[in-house]
Amino acid sequence: MATPASLTNPASPTNTTPARATVEAWMRDFQRWLCRQLENADGGATFQEEAWTHASGGGGFTRVIGQGDVLEKGGVNFSAVAGRLGEAAARQLLLPDPAYFATGVSVVQHPHSPRVPISHMNVRYFEAGNGETWFGGGLDLTPIYVDEAQARWFHTQIRQVCDRHDTGYYPRFKQWADEYFYLPHRQETRGVGGIFFDRLTVGPDGSFEELFAFVQDVGEVYGRTYAELMRQNRDLPFSGRQKQWQQVRRGRYAEFNLALDRGTKFGLETGGRTESILMSLPPQCEWIYQLPIEPGSPEAETQAWLRQGVAWAE
Repeated sequence: MATPASLTNPASPTNTTPARATVEAWMRDFQRWLCRQLENADGGATFQEEAWTHASGGGGFTRVIGQGDVLEKGGVNFSAVAGRLGEAAARQLLLPDPAYFATGVSVVQHPHSPRVPISHMNVRYFEAGNGETWFGGGLDLTPIYVDEAQARWFHTQIRQVCDRHDTGYYPRFKQWADEYFYLPHRQETRGVGGIFFDRLTVGPDGSFEELFAFVQDVGEVYGRTYAELMRQNRDLPFSGRQKQWQQVRRGRYAEFNLALDRGTKFGLETGGRTESILMSLPPQCEWIYQLPIEPGSPEAETQAWLRQGVAWAE
């Protein structure tokens, strides 16, 4: 399979810049590192890689894993693309100049077991045609059954990373995640949240070095914490009822990604590779009409946690 000769493009807004080359190289290295962490935690499968090119310039590497000991379906996608946004997409991103360059890594993991949470992470870097550059990203956890102690541990790890860079980051980005990873038509959060941040702009929000270091640490904490949660939960028993609840919760995950997720919309609107974009969807899910949830059941307890404003790491 042919590998893109270059993931940068002379048609991009400012051609190759030192910052762009540095971030792009780290994103590719991070993809490889994260795949190793997940493979080690899974123990039964390895990621398969496929290279692809973007019509307007650049491309990426999609890495997928399936039918492992823990992971039923997962992906770790790297991309570095350049081109010109359509009028609607440029307006949505508040860009006076539609030329752009974007690179990032996006991750979603769907385990076999309902006792192992679904997880998501992405980190990204954007250069606009008017010279503005910014970082974005986030990570969140979607347990099928909320384990309060594990949710609090997960948030504490994230808060410690945020506090090393700016003590205002965690409360600000945690609230942003609560608002972003929310299904208004269900009036519930997608899971126990995490952090979400967008348009951390070089200059107003910090130097390139400061913001890039924060994004690197976000990637590291995701790999470390999710691999640990895989190990802790992989061998826990589960019932047919719990498996059915997993399929229902996966359906909620699909609803969010298809109807609300900005990354999905951006990728499709800019002509991204559809298979890579929709890699985030679960392998199987269910929509059961008016599924009864017994009061006091584990399912009801989980449902009660799916709300905004839970002080997980206070």
